[in-house]
Amino acid sequence: PLLVRSHLGLFAITTVGIIKNAEALIERYFEETKTQFMAMSSGKVNSTELVAALINTKPTLVEGIRYAQDMIQGSATIMVLTDRGITVARDKFGRLPVLIGRSSDGHCVSFESFVYHKLGYDDFYELGPQEIVEVTAERVRTLSPAAQKMRLCAFLWTYYGYPNSNYQGVNVEVMRYRNGRIMARNEKAAGVMPEVDFVAGVPDSGLPHGIGYANESGVDFARPFIKYTPTWSRSFMPTNQKVRNQVAKMKQIPVPELIKDKRLLLIDDSIVRGTQLRETVDFLYASGAKEVHMRSACPPIMYSCKYLNFSRGNSDMELIARRVIQELEGDEGQKHLDEYADATTERGKRLLKCICDKLGFDSLGFQSLDGVLEAIGLNPECLCTYCWNGRE
Repeated sequence: PLLVRSHLGLFAITTVGIIKNAEALIERYFEETKTQFMAMSSGKVNSTELVAALINTKPTLVEGIRYAQDMIQGSATIMVLTDRGITVARDKFGRLPVLIGRSSDGHCVSFESFVYHKLGYDDFYELGPQEIVEVTAERVRTLSPAAQKMRLCAFLWTYYGYPNSNYQGVNVEVMRYRNGRIMARNEKAAGVMPEVDFVAGVPDSGLPHGIGYANESGVDFARPFIKYTPTWSRSFMPTNQKVRNQVAKMKQIPVPELIKDKRLLLIDDSIVRGTQLRETVDFLYASGAKEVHMRSACPPIMYSCKYLNFSRGNSDMELIARRVIQELEGDEGQKHLDEYADATTERGKRLLKCICDKLGFDSLGFQSLDGVLEAIGLNPECLCTYCWNGRE
């Protein structure tokens, strides 16, 4: 959080999201105010400081927050602490959740409900998109009403949401079990389920997808390698790709008795760039695996997220699906992304085969978008699926 003093008073502010038009906003701010920002070592301006500056151009905190969210291309969930209490604003289209817990001691605010459950708080209220509320120990008061249009990130359930959490009433772990079952059900129906000795999930977020798949398929679930996490951060967090790969590699501890001469079907939460997954496959073959089949718990990722900051990438061409499409058809292929994302089309089959060959799998399959939406169980119009189909 940053501590800010302005005509609105003294307040602390923290934000989550991504500002795609930050440079344009900064230049506009310079033109209108002739002031300055404190630059970080990279020369960039801290996103939270930029949000605070936008808020401070308006006469009230609520007007400032609404103005900042209207000006930002991307998303911004904003929390402000004043001497009166907490003012929190969910991002304009509700791409991330904001939840309020209540106990006999007062109220709290979090993105993840399990956090305050451990502290003795019960679920009390979930903000709607763009809603602004003021939270004190005694009450929760709406300062600006929720908008109707919501686009909650569907990737929360498949990958980066915490297993204990509920979003719009749908638990993450339960959704992942259901998602795995749907994948196995569909592969059975299509006659493409391979004969294997074990089904496994790539730790950690792939595990429940794998459990669901194993339960539906009737194949034993196993953990052929364990992820050692106490001394390593989540592997998507480092900014350097080599460091990300090293972190992922150092976490993997094999169980040789469950790998040697075994046919394995692994389920990962997603396949983004493919670099870490290739190392996982090489590691399994080096440990004596007979076959390695791979399934992704979501469709091919075709677009870098422009609304949240959980995926560090500078270009869509960093995504393995887009790189392979470029190799197959050049620029012409980029016009047919919907076909490539559909494994039942000729282009979709070519994409599967090429990625499969590149990463060294014995077979490869992606969950369909319809399958993911079925597993979540909410109205698809309320969900953001931009990274899969480019629809905003």
